[in-house]
Amino acid sequence: MQIDVTEAAVDLLRELKARYGEDLLFHQSGGCCDGSAPMCFRADEFLIGDSDVKVGVIDNVPFYMKGDQYKTWQHTDLIIDAVSGNGGMFSLDNGTGRRFLTRSEICAI
Repeated sequence: MQIDVTEAAVDLLRELKARYGEDLLFHQSGGCCDGSAPMCFRADEFLIGDSDVKVGVIDNVPFYMKGDQYKTWQHTDLIIDAVSGNGGMFSLDNGTGRRFLTRSEICAI
């Protein structure tokens, strides 16, 4: 698995860092409340569990997902983007008019 990021996503992330501080993290939502959006949190406001897997880093911000989701997606490259719209209700991008979005491509083995 590889994680790439668009310039739009880095711009939004840097805006969030300026507002909330540098100590942030991403957690790829598994699809419950907010679909399958990458959610951005303050690191001290989200508990990483024993089953969470760190799959990459975006602009010095770690990116995690649940272990069972990783098993499903491990042969997929992820592209983290930012698009117009409302962020997940618990994600820091909510209220900015933009939201993070995960796009995916099957890895060539």
